[in-house]
Amino acid sequence: MPVIRLPYSDLEALTGVSIERIKEQLPLMPADVERIESEHMDVEFFPNRPDLFSVEGVARALRQFLELEPGLMRYEVESSGIEMTVDPSVKAVRPCVVCGVARDVSIDSSAIESLMQLQEHLHRGIGRNREKIAIGLHDLNKIKPPFRYLAADPGFAFVPLDYEEEMTLAEILDRHPKGIAYSYILENSAKYPLILDSSGNVLSFPPIINAELTRVTESTTDIFIDVTGLDMNVNVALNIVAAALVERGGRIQSVSMHYPDGEVRTTPDLAPAKMKVSMEEVNSLIGINLSAEECKTCCERMGLGATVRDDGFIELLIPAYRYDILHPWDIIEDIAIGYGYNRIKPEYPATLVIGEQHPVEDLKSAVRAIMTGLGYFEVLTFTLTSSVKQFERMRRKASQPVKVASPISSEHTILRCTILPNLLEILSFNKHRDLPQRIFEVGTVISGSDFKEREHLAAVSLHANANFAEVRSIVDAVLNELGLNQPEVRIEESADDAFITGRRADIMINNAKMGVFGELHPEVILNFELDYPVVGFELDITPITGYYANL
Repeated sequence: MPVIRLPYSDLEALTGVSIERIKEQLPLMPADVERIESEHMDVEFFPNRPDLFSVEGVARALRQFLELEPGLMRYEVESSGIEMTVDPSVKAVRPCVVCGVARDVSIDSSAIESLMQLQEHLHRGIGRNREKIAIGLHDLNKIKPPFRYLAADPGFAFVPLDYEEEMTLAEILDRHPKGIAYSYILENSAKYPLILDSSGNVLSFPPIINAELTRVTESTTDIFIDVTGLDMNVNVALNIVAAALVERGGRIQSVSMHYPDGEVRTTPDLAPAKMKVSMEEVNSLIGINLSAEECKTCCERMGLGATVRDDGFIELLIPAYRYDILHPWDIIEDIAIGYGYNRIKPEYPATLVIGEQHPVEDLKSAVRAIMTGLGYFEVLTFTLTSSVKQFERMRRKASQPVKVASPISSEHTILRCTILPNLLEILSFNKHRDLPQRIFEVGTVISGSDFKEREHLAAVSLHANANFAEVRSIVDAVLNELGLNQPEVRIEESADDAFITGRRADIMINNAKMGVFGELHPEVILNFELDYPVVGFELDITPITGYYANL
């Protein structure tokens, strides 16, 4: 989760509250204070609250929570008269862009550091490492509107941030640290996105780097904001940045966006969204009896506008920077936080029940005993993974995995279909350890056209002499210990490209393929940056229900 650095001087200046009181109240918002230093503290916030990823956002939330400025913060958005034209050429590269202007911003070194921190946390979080969203902040007085957003040839050159020499777009991707880090986002593009002013000066090469020309410094007063991405969630990031700049004294102005289809939109739109919540549902979920007025006060402590209605509902106004509120239950969570988790008394359940271990867990415990008896060490890996690890590095054709709707990073975009790639990754993390290395995992995967949960056992062995005979003997031992013998089990030739041809086999149980084993293909080994032969197997133990009772 994001850890935000909060300088005491900034917090006190932006809130008007002593740092002692802030330290006392901040954990109730809720937030986890990681470190308290002499001049700052590091605080961890949940990823669903990107509006708190800066000292400005935290200061605003504190003023509301401490009832210094409770309720909805309203924003006036003037027209800047600035226009941006979106060229059709950018549609296939990075199609979405929104912009805004902040005038009369009070900038110092702390403010610049906070804005950079906010950018990077938004890039990593809702931006998925800049792939979905990338933000640019520019000194508006150094450039001349109107602006254009277009796709340019790789040979187009400008001076990127932190450099003094011109570099082509292709050179930036090859040589600039940011280009090296994020070039994969544009690797399949023939042209690259650029934002230019009316004189042809470059503002930004999204999602890679801004131009040195537009660097924001302590003398900057007017800031131009651009947010590019793959969908219209770019508005979320724009609203969060704009609201943060208001905390620094900024006046927000809109930009007219002219899109290729003829649509003209003005951004940012900081108008609040509306929602309503039932008092009956509030008290049912929280477990206490609050009056409508108490709920209204709790909502206002969380920065929401609240109006009590006569029909048992509360009508809410949700600020434009709160993209995490999607359902009435999100409002109820805010009410509980506004009331104070520390004031809610825990109660024992009314019904006393005695639990017992699920039969599947019995089987998994038996499997763990078998594998540790064979000299393997158990590991636990994430159920979330990526298509690159599951398919590309394994030389396997991509299936239709379950995709994560809002992944926190490009490394966690799908639910795993197999466990072997995770084990190979563990081996790659432990190349400095002595050989041989033998590890296993028994856990849940999501596989098949029905996307059902299934329990798999997977194991790998890494050392200089790892071979097919070794893994065959391990598989035979596991099947024997599980009570699986002829005629239920057959070993047949496999076509799995993750393994070497002629040194791979499928495990057939009652004429259905339930597993695979063999020597991992050299390309797979290199894909995981390993230096020695690896053998392994993976077995679906879900259908063994009829056997574990005898273990």
